[in-house]
Amino acid sequence: MSRFASIIRKTFGVMKELVGTDHLGNKYYMIPEQKTWTGRVVRAKKMVVAINPNEFEYTEGSIPSEWDAWIRGRRKQPPTIEELLKNERYRKEIKVKAREVEERDLALQAKEYEEGLIASPTQTLATGHAAATPFGKPEVSEDPVSSGGSFQPGSWAPSEPKK
Repeated sequence: MSRFASIIRKTFGVMKELVGTDHLGNKYYMIPEQKTWTGRVVRAKKMVVAINPNEFEYTEGSIPSEWDAWIRGRRKQPPTIEELLKNERYRKEIKVKAREVEERDLALQAKEYEEGLIASPTQTLATGHAAATPFGKPEVSEDPVSSGGSFQPGSWAPSEPKK
């Protein structure tokens, strides 16, 4: 650390150093290891100042994986712009290849169904969950139904359990 930075830090407190910016606009900072006026050593910290400060609005991919690895200490050096661009191109190529493989697989399945090599999946309509008691039976109405006009509340008693 330069003597000037040391004087600034002692005068104004914590000094953060801009390390880089990603393509989304997030800024990454490094706060170097420092000694407080009492002599206590405060270890170095890495932080991100997000372009979108609302934490609840973050989704996967809001911080590139290379920068996330640097922030969490899984890599020593911050990523370079060239590395970020190279990895982004690679991710796009993988997505294109995956889409091509999926399309070929669907075409092959359709051909095999037509030729009768494999049975086509049957379409079943299941209502409810298979573990539920009324599975496969018509739905029971929630409205009370009675065939007799002599119903008296509290008159029913359960039968004796079978032994």
